[in-house]
Amino acid sequence: MDFVVGLPRTPRDLDSIWVIKFSFEKLTSLYIGEIVILHGVPSSIVSDKDHRFTSRFWESLNKALGTKLRLSSNYHP
Repeated sequence: MDFVVGLPRTPRDLDSIWVIKFSFEKLTSLYIGEIVILHGVPSSIVSDKDHRFTSRFWESLNKALGTKLRLSSNYHP
């Protein structure tokens, strides 16, 4: 678990995010159940090269869904 602070303020005056790491199975379940179901398939995702986002399964899943997977430098989301 990590906190990222000091980000540019949002319209709601927020400047932090809370990052929680899950197992691949839990992440996939949350992704489908909370993101895709509620908001549809994202057109792109920015990732910090975490192994869950660079695995062949995740890459092929996003390709099949039409989501572009963009990788940032480590620790620079």
